[in-house]
Amino acid sequence: MKLLAVRRLLRIQRVVVRYQLDELLLELPLPAWLRALAWLLPWRWRPRKPLQLSRGMRLRLALEELGPIFIKFGQLLSTRRDLMPADIADELARLQDQVPPFPEGQAIALIEEQLGASVGRLFTRFDSHPLASASVAQVHAAQLKSGEEVVVKVVRPGLKPVIRQDLAWLFLIARIAEKVSADARRLRPVEVVSDYEKTIYDELDLLREAANASQLRRNFEGSALLYVPQVYWDYCRPQVLVMERIYGVPVTDLSTLADQRTDMKLLAERGVEIFFTQVFRDSFFHADMHPGNIFVSTRTPWDPQYIAIDCGIIGSLTDEDQDYLARNLLAFFKRDYRKVAQLHIDSGWVPADTKVNEFEAAIRTVCEPIFEKPLKDISFGQLLLRLFQTARRFNMEVQPQLVLLQKTLLNIEGLGRQLYPDLDLWSTAQPYLERWMRERMSPRHVLRQLQQQAEQVPHLSQIARETLERLHQSGQPQAVERHWPLHLIGAALVAGGVLQGPGYLPDTWPAWLMLTSGLYLIARR
Repeated sequence: MKLLAVRRLLRIQRVVVRYQLDELLLELPLPAWLRALAWLLPWRWRPRKPLQLSRGMRLRLALEELGPIFIKFGQLLSTRRDLMPADIADELARLQDQVPPFPEGQAIALIEEQLGASVGRLFTRFDSHPLASASVAQVHAAQLKSGEEVVVKVVRPGLKPVIRQDLAWLFLIARIAEKVSADARRLRPVEVVSDYEKTIYDELDLLREAANASQLRRNFEGSALLYVPQVYWDYCRPQVLVMERIYGVPVTDLSTLADQRTDMKLLAERGVEIFFTQVFRDSFFHADMHPGNIFVSTRTPWDPQYIAIDCGIIGSLTDEDQDYLARNLLAFFKRDYRKVAQLHIDSGWVPADTKVNEFEAAIRTVCEPIFEKPLKDISFGQLLLRLFQTARRFNMEVQPQLVLLQKTLLNIEGLGRQLYPDLDLWSTAQPYLERWMRERMSPRHVLRQLQQQAEQVPHLSQIARETLERLHQSGQPQAVERHWPLHLIGAALVAGGVLQGPGYLPDTWPAWLMLTSGLYLIARR
């Protein structure tokens, strides 16, 4: 493994030299010491002919040659036209679905191996030339014997060894960074890379993607917001996925969307609504929402509907994370920076001894300028930099479980900028979050939580019986036998009250009522 990793590093170096990416590095506003280090690279002392390629093309070709992890990084950069020059962003956008395909013969051989029959027996028609090709897989158009038009997705051969080597270097860099830098330790790079390792390997399993697509389709069944193609499970295997072929306009094809008179403002607002619905209603969100995976239906442009494909990367949040995020966002919308600061402290994201008033002032300084501005005037790149500086001052830690969510937010923002630059992200999101919080505190939701907690009663009963047996052995059976039903009910109420609050702290009147009643019953003699 170490030898393979060294070979991989040498290949990365060769690609950097071949496409003269060090020249692009020197165009950036680097610190003096890093610029001096770049000039000392050995290949810079040899004469080189200038490449007759644009800087964007050089970067794109290099990322394509280096493989899936680098391609996905380029896909993310392509959505951030506020951070990238237009010529580079245009070239990197081709990484979304125009990566050079692998040979047709390999694709057909893999399909036949996985499905156990020739493509002629499986399909009425199979187009050997791929419709699209991306970092992990490519898709071919086909028609089933039953007449349905479908696409066949096939995983690229030989990916795992390359990914394994790249991840080995990422882990090494992360471990070194944690040892030498306190700032890096706060960012928890090893945990971030570990989460990414799981994500990228999950994406190689097309059965997992098929299951994700089926779940997302159920979540939005009959919705005017989002359509997810049907999966044909009889034709799905770990390296082959067959699903309904969709016909829509790529979300970045602004001229076609304008020609069909698409309501761009509504389209942008629905993108925000879809995101918050997935995160807060379902806790199941599409976490690879770059433009290559998103289309717009042509049926009703005045009432636009999104179409989502490629569900290989899905994120989810715990109830505590959902509550924490919703309360933070609402506090941001209301400019209640003290509550934001207190929520960070209560959740353990910053040390418990942090001074709330100082942290509040720092957050206000960072966030106040972004309000009452349209999306086109907000630079989230600069905002993230300012937040990082604030984090360093207060030792705030990055939460690895939210990395996918942060990546998705970057994609959503980049998409929103392209569709409708004047979108007011805050006024679009705030009503949804307020409605979600009201529903969380409604009697119906509380009852549903109680029903879920009731399912834990048999387990609590077992604990109570074990406690009774221990007390019998200690010679205190009579009081326990007389009150054990009340103690059992009290334990259930305490569990129900505690589990309703973020970070296991109740913060609604039903939760506090359950908690205090339960403690009373447990303490009763």
